[in-house]
Amino acid sequence: MILAADPLYGGDLLGDILITLLKAGVAFTFLLVAVMLMIWFERKLISDMQNRIGPNIAGPWGIFQTLADGIKLFFKEDLVPENADRFVFKLAPYLALVPAFLVFAIVPLGGDFNRKDGSDGVVSIFGHDTFLQVADPPMGILFFLAMSSIAIYGIMLAGWGSGSKYPLLGAVRASAQMISYEAALGLAIAAVVLQTGSLSTHDMVIDQAAGGYGGIIPNWNIVVTGFVPFFVFFIAGTAELNRPPFDLVEAEQELVGGFHTEYSSIRFALFFLAEFMNTITMSAIMVLLFLGGPAGPALFFPEGWWIGTFWFFLKLMAFLFTFVWFRATLPRFRYDQLMDLGWKVLIPISLAWFLLLAGLRLGDDRDWTYNETLAFMVGCIITFALLGGLLIGAINTARAERVREEADRG
Repeated sequence: MILAADPLYGGDLLGDILITLLKAGVAFTFLLVAVMLMIWFERKLISDMQNRIGPNIAGPWGIFQTLADGIKLFFKEDLVPENADRFVFKLAPYLALVPAFLVFAIVPLGGDFNRKDGSDGVVSIFGHDTFLQVADPPMGILFFLAMSSIAIYGIMLAGWGSGSKYPLLGAVRASAQMISYEAALGLAIAAVVLQTGSLSTHDMVIDQAAGGYGGIIPNWNIVVTGFVPFFVFFIAGTAELNRPPFDLVEAEQELVGGFHTEYSSIRFALFFLAEFMNTITMSAIMVLLFLGGPAGPALFFPEGWWIGTFWFFLKLMAFLFTFVWFRATLPRFRYDQLMDLGWKVLIPISLAWFLLLAGLRLGDDRDWTYNETLAFMVGCIITFALLGGLLIGAINTARAERVREEADRG
């Protein structure tokens, strides 16, 4: 277990506060600019994939098109439905937006994590040693789960506070979808916490930076946990973001526009700002949990705090490209397929894999022999296969029973 506390605090109180405010301001500004660029990037990339032109008028390559759209929405008339709960209606967009920024505050954005010389990501800002992240609470990854749960309230209250049936249906659907995938998301994170031995996001980066071959090859959790938690987290995170192919919350042919149907002007823009900000934040969390965050291979690369930032943004762009790629290529799931995938596939798989990793970790602590470890793994595979067969049998039996009941009624 690694316990690295932020060295900023404990010295000059005024200087510590100013440095913290500076880091928070830079992070918030970066997120706002990143959202603007992400929307432009998504529109241009999809247009290229679909042999279209995309934004090309406002600014070079159309890069200011998102800014123009935002200004237009800001000056549009702000409408509040007659039957709406005005306080809840106005509060909901902020409940969706604020958690996205707060989650980004716990993500390490850079630093030197060269484990050969004992570097732990400390940088110097105006003579103050600190981590290149806004905050590093000891329970950082639990803070991420808490904030993602609060975002659900923003969506639910938006539908309920609108005083209309269609937004309420969209909000109920969104809440059911997000809650369903929260369990699989948590189990995937539990596998990482089991391996790292810490809830601190900074400690997770340090643990993954300590690689083999003299520290050249990083010890990334995507490999250490056996790939399964990463794929579970990636699918569950996509569903929780309401990104395609899981964008059933905004199924225009079914729900008009989803939970934000009655919103206009800047409040409407806040929901989409939150959506794209959450996409960036979720990608950053995946980089942190499974790909080492700012830590990267040391071979052929210079050392210094900036190289960590380079690795972080390179990995982040790979995830953002993948999200856009999904949107351009994959068809939308049906809602029953969406719920089946979450409850009947991802949760059982992630739970079984977590139990397997926990058993292997126990065996490592108790110095199991090779034969004992192999016997445990074979026993787990047989047990999980039997339980999976029983689950599939129960699902098929229930589905056949529903078909018979519908046939009898028809």
